[in-house]
Amino acid sequence: MIDLRPASPAHVGRIARNMREADTLECGAFGRTPRQALRFGLQASVLAFTAFDERPVAMLGLTPVNAIESVARPWLLGTDAVFACARPLLTLGPPIIAAMHARFRRLENQVWTGNTRAIRLLGQWGFEIGDEVAMIGGLPFVDFWREA
Repeated sequence: MIDLRPASPAHVGRIARNMREADTLECGAFGRTPRQALRFGLQASVLAFTAFDERPVAMLGLTPVNAIESVARPWLLGTDAVFACARPLLTLGPPIIAAMHARFRRLENQVWTGNTRAIRLLGQWGFEIGDEVAMIGGLPFVDFWREA
């Protein structure tokens, strides 16, 4: 069972030490370690939650990109344990996304094409996945987005 709580810097270490390989590679493509990426995401986000399955298994948040055009960047970084709880994660998605859309009209970000579990989850949460590939840090990424 996944329990969402307000994200805290105290949650960063455990998630960073146990981060999924795909998420670690994405962090590296953007020039950050898992710890740096989680800290940056937490500091820059207007909404941030930690998913718990007894222990912190993922952190997710929403970082503003353009307030005038109402665009923000949703993000999720986690451990392998987060996908062991895939069904509760699917259930929690719609209310989280609704909370994000209450603040911003368009949600957009990029995902590494090799992060198939995240891409599948994004699709199930109603995000569009782009076709065009952009190389970032030596890895191929595609855009994803969702309009309110």
